Amino acid sequence: MTPPFKAVVDHFLSGGFVLQEAVEMLERNLIATALERTKGNRSEASKLLGIHRNTLQRKLAEYGLDAAPPAGRRSR
Repeated sequence: MTPPFKAVVDHFLSGGFVLQEAVEMLERNLIATALERTKGNRSEASKLLGIHRNTLQRKLAEYGLDAAPPAGRRSR
């Protein structure tokens, strides 16, 4: 285990997080970071994450991250 990853694991364990909470927090942050790196392009973010675009859409809704429209699209 790399030292930075061990620090994250130690943080979760010392913070009283249960496994499911830690997984959800990590997943939420990975998704948010992928969207930042791809400037909101959900297709590119799903490729970066190695998941299907529909899975990303479902997870965005699950975590309440789907409020913003995809980059390049405007609400009318």
